Amino acid sequence: MEKSEPYLTVPRLARIPWLVHGFGTRQWTLSDFRKRRGWENFDIAWPKQTHSARVHFIESASRGRLRGDALATDKPGIFLIIKTADCLPVFLIDRRKRVVAAVHCGWRGSRERILERTVAGLGARYGCRPASLLAALGPCIEAPCYEVGDDVRDEFRAEGLAEGVFRRVRPGKYLFDLREANRRQLTAAGLVAQDIFDVAICTRCDARLHSFRRDRDTSARLYNFIGIRP
Repeated sequence: MEKSEPYLTVPRLARIPWLVHGFGTRQWTLSDFRKRRGWENFDIAWPKQTHSARVHFIESASRGRLRGDALATDKPGIFLIIKTADCLPVFLIDRRKRVVAAVHCGWRGSRERILERTVAGLGARYGCRPASLLAALGPCIEAPCYEVGDDVRDEFRAEGLAEGVFRRVRPGKYLFDLREANRRQLTAAGLVAQDIFDVAICTRCDARLHSFRRDRDTSARLYNFIGIRP
């Protein structure tokens, strides 16, 4: 990230001329989207996030707040925005078909395989092949800072998703690797491992970022965005 920029970018995605993206820091607010030169004509689509596996395909930004945790579009001039404060934001991009998606991956949505559902939806709606997709995983709470109980581990185990992403630290408590759990879902869905990129920064450890577990602020969120240039 450039020091002057209040959001993080992935170098590989920054080389795609028609793509705009960023993982927001605490210095980046909703009002800042209108202040950027060249972004004035973008519409904004952001869902009422419910920790679900619901995916919406956006034809315009005038449909109001949709309940769900993944947005996808092939329409230029729309920013897809996902808000996070420890959960994992993920972008998906099809370079050939010019399709983008933004996905909010909390532990509940990850348990429901939201990334796998989004990849399948991109194929059904736009004809995207998983092996042609790029993925970018943004900042989230990393495993050394993310302690969960038996209930979370047991729910992942019931879905066949617990292997290798939980480390027991004491009776009934585990460190959960949210990033790795979703990386595995992407490769299981058919993405090529070398086409999955990470902004591997821990929200709880990095003071530039909002973290619910660190700050206990129920309102502060990071604005993560992706869009197709008009």
